[in-house]
Amino acid sequence: MSATLRAGLIGLGAMGRNHARVLNSLDGVDLVAIMDPAPNAAGPQGVPVVPDLDQLLAKRLDYAVVACPTALHEEVGLRLAAAGVHALIEKPLAPSVQAAAKLADAFEQAGLVGAVGHIERYNPSLQSLRSRLEAGELGDMYQVVTRRQGPFPGRIADVGVVMDLATHDIDLTAWVTGRDYVNVAARTVSRSGRPHEDMVSAVAALTDGLVANHLVNWLSPFKERSTVITGERGSFIADTLTADLTFYANAAMSTEWEALRAFRGVAEGDMIRYAIPKREPLLVEHERFRDAVEGKESDIVTMRQGMRTVEVAEAVLRSAKDGSAVEVNGHR
Repeated sequence: MSATLRAGLIGLGAMGRNHARVLNSLDGVDLVAIMDPAPNAAGPQGVPVVPDLDQLLAKRLDYAVVACPTALHEEVGLRLAAAGVHALIEKPLAPSVQAAAKLADAFEQAGLVGAVGHIERYNPSLQSLRSRLEAGELGDMYQVVTRRQGPFPGRIADVGVVMDLATHDIDLTAWVTGRDYVNVAARTVSRSGRPHEDMVSAVAALTDGLVANHLVNWLSPFKERSTVITGERGSFIADTLTADLTFYANAAMSTEWEALRAFRGVAEGDMIRYAIPKREPLLVEHERFRDAVEGKESDIVTMRQGMRTVEVAEAVLRSAKDGSAVEVNGHR
């Protein structure tokens, strides 16, 4: 492998253009070409755009970033694996668990680095939150509540809000807490006239008794990206729009009423907003993947992890369709 990695990009949609911007300035990487079938597609100055995958593969790529529609991830990813090209595939990894498993198998069998673009893992607020949870600053964890709301993004056409947005919350919840999903119960609605759901409310049980609630929609005229984890010593609130992390500590609530002493209540204590370094999550994601391709120890989202997120998302959709709680088979 050359000292400078030769990278390619597949897809110049809204997310693809962001990938192109980062790839074009990433240390140790040369963005040699972009594939997009649109006749007027244009990338960064000096980077050629080719209309098909054969022409992109002819550029002798070391790795590729896949930012095309989710429905094409399996086909494109398998072609890359067969060609010996490492790949970072945008989330969700695939539209089904079966397709995600094929991709994970193909990259593992070829000895290639395969990763999934779950960008929230690299948000500074969540990075700090995970470190603090691992250090035991919250004590026992009781509940995770995520809220991800905003207007409909015109870039999305092939999946609903569960696969597009809720997969962020599913992945970050499992990653931040270190717990696996056991079962989910969900309800979805479609109010925008599109064939896919545009709102979901889900309740999930994770291992060790942790409870999670996810509210996700494309129907709110404001943007909200909030993760609240409540536990023994208080609550952490991560705002991934501003990359802020705040801690609300419990204060002891004493009572002289003997009949109520058995109930351990809490009261408002100190509030701390942490000062944390704030680097662009997409840049950090690309740096971690580049390092992995170079054979260095690196914190990437593996395709097996991406597959488990798709498995939970499928369970959410199945629960909403059947009106019952659904077991998640992949929990350990």
